[in-house]
Amino acid sequence: QVQLVESGGGLVQGGGSLRLSCVASGRTFSTYIMGWFRQAPGKEREFVSAITWIPGETYYADSVNGRFTISKDNAKNTVYLQMNSLKPEDTAVYYCASDTSHLTFSGFEYYQAQEYDYWGQGTQVTVSS
Repeated sequence: QVQLVESGGGLVQGGGSLRLSCVASGRTFSTYIMGWFRQAPGKEREFVSAITWIPGETYYADSVNGRFTISKDNAKNTVYLQMNSLKPEDTAVYYCASDTSHLTFSGFEYYQAQEYDYWGQGTQVTVSS
C-alpha cells in the first residue's frame, strides 16, 4: 500500500501564501497521478489540482488556476501545492491523493475523488480576512 503524509497547512491572512507538501511512501512503484482536493464545512470535496508522475502534466480547478501551482520531486516522492494570493474562500481541509491502479490516462477522470485509491489525513488551511 501507499502512505501519504501532508504538511504545510496553517493560518494565513488573505493575499498570503502557503506551500503544502505531500510525501508518498510504501509501494509507490506504479504511481500514476497525485492530486489535491479540499473540503470546507458543509461543502462537498472538490478537486483542486493534479499532476501526472510522468510526464508531469498539470491540471487545475478554475477556482485556483493562476494562483496555485502544483509541482513534484520524483526523487523524494513528493508533490507540492504552492498557494498564492489566498482568499478566505480557500479555507478548507486539503487532502493529498494518489492513484496507482491506472496504466494510461485514457478514461481517467483526474477531477473525481473516486478515481484515487490513497489519501492523506488532511491538513487544515485557514485564510483570514
